[in-house]
Amino acid sequence: MKRHESGFTLIELMITVAIIGILSAIAIPLYQGNVMKAQVNRVVGELSSYKSAYETQLSSSGAVTNSELGYSVSSLTTGNSLTSISVVNTDGSGHLQVTMGGSAHPNLAGVIVRFERSSAGSWQCVIDPSAASGWKDEFSPGSCSVI
Repeated sequence: MKRHESGFTLIELMITVAIIGILSAIAIPLYQGNVMKAQVNRVVGELSSYKSAYETQLSSSGAVTNSELGYSVSSLTTGNSLTSISVVNTDGSGHLQVTMGGSAHPNLAGVIVRFERSSAGSWQCVIDPSAASGWKDEFSPGSCSVI
């Protein structure tokens, strides 16, 4: 009577490892792209939250500082509490702006996220990725224009 050995052959193991390698080669770049898009969206959302405080300060005193905005430094930006994120012009226009860095993905370091306010009071999101080495337009939220 013959005994049959049970287990995997070397070829079966090599094919399994090759399949896992191919899946990893596809999945890792997709995952990192989603991480970068999520980080840009987070910075846009955080900066957007200061628009109402900006409007309130502009209508009451005209001066807009970080403390009056309630600015809290994000781990995804390069700023600190002493670096002003707001600019107010004499005609009522201005902007809120941060630069990505810190713990953001290295390919996003240097991306400038800005909310521009017209003198009429309308806001527009603008992203300047010129200083970012690995920027792709797919990272931009649909509500922002890339310059």
